[in-house]
Amino acid sequence: MKYAIPLFNIPTIDVAGQSSSFPVHRIYCVGRNYAAHAREMGSDPKREPPCFFTKPGDSVVANGSQVPYPSATENLHHEVELVVAIGKDALNISADKAKGIIFGYAVGNDLTRRDLQAQAKKLAQPWDVAKGFDHSAPITAIHPVEKVGHLEKGEIWLKVNDDMRQHGHIEDMVWSIPEVIEALSKLFRLIPGDLIFTGTPAGVGALSPGDKVEGCVEGLDILKHTVV
Repeated sequence: MKYAIPLFNIPTIDVAGQSSSFPVHRIYCVGRNYAAHAREMGSDPKREPPCFFTKPGDSVVANGSQVPYPSATENLHHEVELVVAIGKDALNISADKAKGIIFGYAVGNDLTRRDLQAQAKKLAQPWDVAKGFDHSAPITAIHPVEKVGHLEKGEIWLKVNDDMRQHGHIEDMVWSIPEVIEALSKLFRLIPGDLIFTGTPAGVGALSPGDKVEGCVEGLDILKHTVV
């Protein structure tokens, strides 16, 4: 096969305990999936169906990396999230079968240009530039389901310079992971390599160059990165 331009690299994520890597296809994100966070962002979680947006697959950043402060913003926010890695094809899958397509779990940070998101909301515009910029998805290695089981409860937290900013429990999601997968699979065919960022608890806040960020979901690795 000959290409008109140099072939770009496929983004990948480490798999815990394996020498192989997980190739990234698409990144789907769920907005307002923790009630307290939905309220702090001015929404009513009881009245809204799942809200989805996307990030480019190549926005992933390996654990332990330096993350450049993005251009065009003065209000970069952190959002720690449990990430689901998809391992099988699915279209219109029911919630009771959704666990069967999960490859594993990781911890991610849905970095957000909050000022651009607020502007987009005000103008009823898409969130692409607020959410889908370069280096906007720091992530840990993926832990396969056969090693950690299915994560249905446990703490989720994020610290900045050792100061606890976000703390919650994944069982407090408005929409459970199977429900998220069911809803998403009605909109897109899910394929191996897809990632789903499942939402963030309350306490999101601003980051500055020099900040050291740590985030974790109970049972998984600690996500670490520095803003530069």
